[in-house]
Amino acid sequence: MNSSRHFSSCVAEYDPNALPVSAAQEIVRQWALPRGRAEVERVRLFDALDRVLAEDVVSPINVPSHDNSAMDGYAFDGVALEEAGREGQVELKVAGKALAGQPFAGVALSAQCVRIMTGALIPPGCDTIVPQELVQRTGDTITFGTAGIRRGVNRRLAGEDLAQGQPALRAGRIVRASDIGLLASLGIAEIAVRRRLRVAFFSTGDELRAVGEALPPGSIYDSNRYTLYATLRRMNVEPVDLGIVRDDRASLEQALRRATREADVVISSGGVSVGDADFTRDLMNTLGDVAFWKIAMRPGRPLAFGRLWSGARPGDGESALFFGLPGNPVAVMATFYFIVREALLAMSGATAHALPLISATSTNPLSKRAGRTEFQRGIAQRDNAGRWHVVTTGPQGSGVLSSMSEANCFIVLRHEAGNIDAGDSVDILPFDGLI
Repeated sequence: MNSSRHFSSCVAEYDPNALPVSAAQEIVRQWALPRGRAEVERVRLFDALDRVLAEDVVSPINVPSHDNSAMDGYAFDGVALEEAGREGQVELKVAGKALAGQPFAGVALSAQCVRIMTGALIPPGCDTIVPQELVQRTGDTITFGTAGIRRGVNRRLAGEDLAQGQPALRAGRIVRASDIGLLASLGIAEIAVRRRLRVAFFSTGDELRAVGEALPPGSIYDSNRYTLYATLRRMNVEPVDLGIVRDDRASLEQALRRATREADVVISSGGVSVGDADFTRDLMNTLGDVAFWKIAMRPGRPLAFGRLWSGARPGDGESALFFGLPGNPVAVMATFYFIVREALLAMSGATAHALPLISATSTNPLSKRAGRTEFQRGIAQRDNAGRWHVVTTGPQGSGVLSSMSEANCFIVLRHEAGNIDAGDSVDILPFDGLI
């Protein structure tokens, strides 16, 4: 276990008491490794949305399978353009018709053309398509000018989209709706995907009550489990809800051991500060390995990260990564998106990409202390010139959950930054589309 702590301590700026967000992300990135190749299953396309590809998908065919027309018009041999000259006129006889799925059966001669529709196979003897709107047709004869028409135009070549044997999708990709259409176009009925990551989660606190229960004085409804469940579902992992755990050491130890046996990752909310009833950090030292327990982040400063073991001592039994998130609702969401999310993607075998930040002008001044990264809730919109502007939702307390519902973005204030004046540029992370 000491080797893991040493591994984390090698990260620049390592300070387990107040780790910069970038350093915390690097430690998590190094610990959150993809699971083995045995964790693979095959699923049909209808069940493949948001799954992680376990291997490259290689195209078994050319797409398109044959040369075909890119538009409605007339197919002909482009030699006719060269014979007519740059500003000349071409006259051709219509030999027949080609429709998508109903190819022209004959061979077009040099003085002939074939009426063709979008997607239809290019007839033998033809290599060029003239759009129908550029043609004058009288009976079975068409005429058109050569100006602006080059030999080979409006023809889609076999394999132009994907060539047979070429990778269509790479391993590690999260399958999107457009990918499913692409796979179907290749005639692929099922694909190899990574097993869904199992993530156990629970809330801690004697003051918590489940939705639907009576709310005695001093109690609050548990919102964090619902938030975590929703975010986990958005990521298409398998959530394991362990409910509410009371503030006593035995209950928490039981929950942690059970979660470690049943899941790949364990997430708790609450119980990671220094209060008399907060046992998480102490138990992590008993059950596993602690990488850090505080980060220089607002909201979200008390955040524990490490590895748990289900056996009698660290290193025995099943293991799982552990994230002990703060109890405040907004801090739960911020730490999930900026610390936990990438780890779940990596362990799922997905190729993780940096979250897309957009530069915006702050409409109002923002109070910010240098030496920590802050994630304030904002409302961003574009002006008539297409420039982004952002204003905060108001009070930024980590317990103000309504600020997350009102906001459409995080305002990301970097570690070294101080106060922000109105008119200054800031980075924003839009909520829309965020996993």
